[in-house]
Amino acid sequence: MSTTTTAATTPRPTTFGLARTVRLGFRRIGLELRQYFRAGDQVFFTFLFPTLMYVVFATIFTGDIGEGPDMVSMSTYYLPGLIAGAILLSGVQGPALEIAAEKSDGTLKRLGGTPISPVTYFIGKLGEVFVTAILQVALLIVVAVVVYRVELPTDAAAWGRFAWIFVLGLTTCTLLGIALSSVPRTGKSASAVVIPIVLLIQFISGVYIAFSMLPEWLQNTAGVLPVKWIAQGMRSVFLPDSFATAEVSGSWDLGLIALVLTGWLVIGLVLSRLTFRWIHRNG
Repeated sequence: MSTTTTAATTPRPTTFGLARTVRLGFRRIGLELRQYFRAGDQVFFTFLFPTLMYVVFATIFTGDIGEGPDMVSMSTYYLPGLIAGAILLSGVQGPALEIAAEKSDGTLKRLGGTPISPVTYFIGKLGEVFVTAILQVALLIVVAVVVYRVELPTDAAAWGRFAWIFVLGLTTCTLLGIALSSVPRTGKSASAVVIPIVLLIQFISGVYIAFSMLPEWLQNTAGVLPVKWIAQGMRSVFLPDSFATAEVSGSWDLGLIALVLTGWLVIGLVLSRLTFRWIHRNG
């Protein structure tokens, strides 16, 4: 009787205030990074994979594309798409697999017994994703410049556009990745669920194949996904303005890119908070 009474009256851990919640979240970034780079398979499939795919495409498909002074090499043409793919892998695939595994091995259950809130946990994951994505994209660009002699933009406006598309796109993808982590029933099945989804999205969003080459019905389907808009935004950074005519609307649609990504960010924020649990629903 006393055991039951004690268990029933044991107080739940007191939650921290906002300032300490944020501070603990930033402290978790270092822990998340150490765990990330200790997992060799994860480093390969989410960190090195976009660069390896870029090398494959830039090596196989040579020559130039475009007309006159706006002609660019195929290695330049593939760069923005692979950057968008890197953002997708870092933001969606990485957190989805990590969180699903941490649910299965009891990590989240143990964290749920402490005073930290999901916000602290989210900040740690978001920080990890940003650090790894920056390193990942930097490696991709270095390989493009050093190995394939890709010429980067020289005007500040283009790099400013790169910055806001990168930050908005990566934040959106990370929140969607947290939400996607609730789909796999176990950590072992997470790869089988998440990786095919991510690969399919890449192929229909203009990462590996020119978006204009897809059937119209597939363009319409992919047109609602954020990765298509991230890839289009990155093309506006690295390709001449004349290439905008190959887009569906004939222009880069930067305002629409911002609007679509912001809408998905809100959706991701709501879904990640509604679906996130320290343990699975079935306990």
